[in-house]
Amino acid sequence: MNYGFVKVAAAVPQVKVADCFYNIQQIEGLMRQASQKEVQIIAFPELSVTSYTCMDLFSQETLLRNAEKALLDLVNNTADLDLLTIVGCPLVSGSQLINAAVAFQRGEILGVVPKSYLPSYKEFQEERWFTASSHLQQSMITIGNREVPLDCYLIFEYDEVRVGIEICEDLWVPIPPSSELAMQGANLIFNLSASNELIGKHAYLRSLICQQSARCIAGYVYASAGFGESSTDLVFAGNGIIAENGTLLRESERFSMEEQLVISEIDIQNLQNDRRINTSFMQGYLNHNMDNGTVVSFSLPNRTLDLTRAIDPHPFTPSGDALKERCEEIFHIQVAGLAKRVLHAHAQTAVVGISGGLDSTLALLVTVMTFDALKIPRDKIIGITMPGFGTTDRTYTNACDLIRSLGVTLREISIKEACIQHFKDIDHDIHVHDVTYENSQARERTQLLMDVANQENGLVIGTGDLSELALGWATYNGDHMSMYGVNGSIPKTLVKYLVEWVANNKVDEASRATLLDIVDTPISPELIPADEHGNIKQKTEDLVGPYELHDFFLYHFLRFGASPAKIYFLAKRAFGETYDDATLKKWLHTFFRRFFQQQFKRSCLPDGPKVGSISLSPRGDWRMPSDAMATLWLDEIAGL
Repeated sequence: MNYGFVKVAAAVPQVKVADCFYNIQQIEGLMRQASQKEVQIIAFPELSVTSYTCMDLFSQETLLRNAEKALLDLVNNTADLDLLTIVGCPLVSGSQLINAAVAFQRGEILGVVPKSYLPSYKEFQEERWFTASSHLQQSMITIGNREVPLDCYLIFEYDEVRVGIEICEDLWVPIPPSSELAMQGANLIFNLSASNELIGKHAYLRSLICQQSARCIAGYVYASAGFGESSTDLVFAGNGIIAENGTLLRESERFSMEEQLVISEIDIQNLQNDRRINTSFMQGYLNHNMDNGTVVSFSLPNRTLDLTRAIDPHPFTPSGDALKERCEEIFHIQVAGLAKRVLHAHAQTAVVGISGGLDSTLALLVTVMTFDALKIPRDKIIGITMPGFGTTDRTYTNACDLIRSLGVTLREISIKEACIQHFKDIDHDIHVHDVTYENSQARERTQLLMDVANQENGLVIGTGDLSELALGWATYNGDHMSMYGVNGSIPKTLVKYLVEWVANNKVDEASRATLLDIVDTPISPELIPADEHGNIKQKTEDLVGPYELHDFFLYHFLRFGASPAKIYFLAKRAFGETYDDATLKKWLHTFFRRFFQQQFKRSCLPDGPKVGSISLSPRGDWRMPSDAMATLWLDEIAGL
């Protein structure tokens, strides 16, 4: 496999009712198109060899005999193709007729999966013709002169790819076969369907597929009958849907009168990683009594990976219709966490160090919202600006303007004289701008905040974000420390997004202008004196790399356990037009080097709420030894 990706397709052929040989020509054509597009596994709709809407013709020997002959012709005619193909066909087993899914590859039929649940209500009458899997009398079926497994729990296996199949109505029952298949190891489910259209049904169907893919931690490929099916009573829109672990990857155009091929890639590595860390998933297997299914081996075609699915360069930031709801939800989580801590500590104030940068701005906004929710006057919040050697007029002005515009109590305490005295005490040359020079300022600021909080019976609200924690871009026991960190699981790219969203939606014009200027200010700790023009000289992203890259690396490393090689591959796909390969490798090396080196800072984090799917809390999501070696990861990067 290519970094765990398997290219799959849901095919919707244009069929003719009961015209088996015409239908297999359409199926073969789509198979060949799919093979040219590097597809490895393809599925066609339910009963696609005959069409679904044959009705009582399914009781005719002529149709059934020719359906089997057409199926064998299709298998033989495509023996030169190596993609695993799944088609729907009525098959006779003894005295029983089966609504079947037939899997074949390279001219060989590998197995037959019978439909488990036959709808016989309202517009559906499948029990009139077919026998459900639970009533079958045989576990093998003969097609032509080939005897193959017949089982609703067949799993087609190649390496870590394990394919399970269910048919249409099977998905709609309380415990679908796909749930049991998933607990037996299937991580890629194909559904051969013939689902007619009704008002509102499509939205429900899409939700059902996404939910089942999430519940099973699996890829789910759904191919449903389309144009050409009988319209005597029903209309079929040709739904092809591909989902992965709750996310819709691709879907077909509904009501198209042309054949369609819906293609995407399923990331098997990501799915397997999620299953390994989700202990509840395995408990479901242990607590559910079932017979083990039959495993059938197949070979996955070796294809050049031409990734068609989009790779989001900013996986932490919301977009689209969910934007407003997602942003409000993030703030609600932060506010609820801080509110509980304020009440529990009987805090009379909250103390926030305001630098005029993004992180402290977000922390102040969260604190203001918290005090509003608790009906505590905003002037009980103390916003302290602490100018130092690197503070610029821009950040100083923005800090003061923001504090005033939000109705928060402003205090200004310069750290210059205290730091100068400290340098004298430890005999450090003030002209040597080294790590001691920088960290002394950060620790002086933290000391001031802590002492004011003690004076005022308050809490120091932490400002550091997830990206800084990942890179260790914080001074140990300086800005690294607080009494409650509201931003600890918010990555830098999301911090910027949230501040901008508040500016455009939640504040008056004065605050809006200040917030938008803060968003546009270069990210900097301002621990080195400004340049000769009074502008920020120390720019974080020049030193450690672009945060959009580090957040991308962090997401795929922690969320899916991806290797450096895979992260690099995905980054090229996501950022190929923005960064060249050398730049991506440079900052990927920086990320892993710093992530391992700086774990000791994360091992003693202050409390703070988990907001998204990723957190570095040593009490929760990330428990890593502080002295682990990064050699394996860095060597892999060196070999790219």
